[in-house]
Amino acid sequence: MLLLDVVEHAASRFAEVGIDSALVDAELLAGHVLGLNRGQVQAEIIRGGFLTEQQSELLNHLYARRLAREPLQHITGLAYFRNLELKVGRGVFIPRPETEFVAQLAIDALRANLAEAPAPIAVDLGTGSGAIALAMATEVSQAQIYAVEKSAEAMPYTAANFEAYSHSEAILIQGDLANAFAELDGKVAVVASNPPYIPVAMIPRDPEVRLFDPELALYGGQDGMSVIHLVSATARRLLIDGGTLIIEHADSQSEQVCQLLLADGWRDVRAHQDLTSRDRAVTAKK
Repeated sequence: MLLLDVVEHAASRFAEVGIDSALVDAELLAGHVLGLNRGQVQAEIIRGGFLTEQQSELLNHLYARRLAREPLQHITGLAYFRNLELKVGRGVFIPRPETEFVAQLAIDALRANLAEAPAPIAVDLGTGSGAIALAMATEVSQAQIYAVEKSAEAMPYTAANFEAYSHSEAILIQGDLANAFAELDGKVAVVASNPPYIPVAMIPRDPEVRLFDPELALYGGQDGMSVIHLVSATARRLLIDGGTLIIEHADSQSEQVCQLLLADGWRDVRAHQDLTSRDRAVTAKK
């Protein structure tokens, strides 16, 4: 079958069910089957490329999964985050592009500590796929990075990602963030976290989130703040005086998070907007 016909038909069906990235997803899934990147798929389409019967059958199977709103990253098994290629699947939260901005805040804070400490320590609380922790570890190679993840379902993916970037020597443990890394109390320069922050009554609208993202990574109690309270308490235990906390939150929660941190005794509490001008993170100093 002509590759163009297959891709265009899939993109049309994706658009019909409300997938915003219809053509992109159709091309990326074709690339997954063909072993090509998106640009190479587009070049192959221009050249009038064909699919074998076996390739067409496999691709149509993957298209059917995407039509059922299974996330693209679950189908390919990969998510891209900054310079990282991360293994993902059912049971682990898929890192979002907006979290790259949060990772940058953590990286900037770590780099600012290099003048005072040749090997500053950073901790990622609730690391999920390992995105923030491994971004810090690979982009600030002098730093010592620690991460904790609670979910047994997520850990196979998390561990595989830490193994893939084992040259960074980042340390991963499974456990509850509230009592993690007691041996690091008062020694950490940066604590970062993208905790669950959706109130339990606010069911996400997107099927990809509602049906496939793990509930443990989504819901933060009745008001969405319960895990953020734990992050604040744990970070105060871990950080050195003057250490930096970075917390990601929903774009409607900036004021709530700021007030929570001020009530907990943090200073220099600041709200930050991401590249789309949405409130995305709060930073604070111990």
